[in-house]
Amino acid sequence: MLRGIDVSAYQSDAYDTDGLSFVFIKATEGRSYTNPKLSAQTERGRDAGLVVGFYHFLWPGNLTAQAEYFVAKAPDRAGDILAVDWERTGDGGYASNAEKDRFIKKLKALRPDHRIILYCNRDFWLNVDTTSYAGDALWIADYVTAGKPRIKATWRFHQYTSEPLDKNVADFESRAALKKWAQKD
Repeated sequence: MLRGIDVSAYQSDAYDTDGLSFVFIKATEGRSYTNPKLSAQTERGRDAGLVVGFYHFLWPGNLTAQAEYFVAKAPDRAGDILAVDWERTGDGGYASNAEKDRFIKKLKALRPDHRIILYCNRDFWLNVDTTSYAGDALWIADYVTAGKPRIKATWRFHQYTSEPLDKNVADFESRAALKKWAQKD
């Protein structure tokens, strides 16, 4: 298991990279929010030699506009991973299952050379999702023992805690294996 974190504007742009192999950085949300620390947080991960991923917090509606906004703001470097963060929005709503699937497919069309993955929590995966479509991989949030989410689906990334920040593991034997997978070789 490889260790990693995910960060957003709530975290420092000088986050600790010791012992990490990857970082996911919140890039965008909806059609108007961009993480003001995106550039600095990206530079920090790249300088540490981490595999870097970016995620978009998905809102219902305007899926094409959201996908285009995300790819316009998220850096476009070979080996970067793009993720869709599918969960409840601030008003309690959420993108439908069909919207989640369409968004992932649109991202795959816009960035065909990148891995596109789905991030969601255990409840969404078990009780909201009806297609099990996660693009190239599933990143599951379930706050239990690292690497042992309570799902039967194949997963690649597991967020196992949010205290003091979001900690994750990846199911790869080495950083080199993760980099190779991210390159889509």
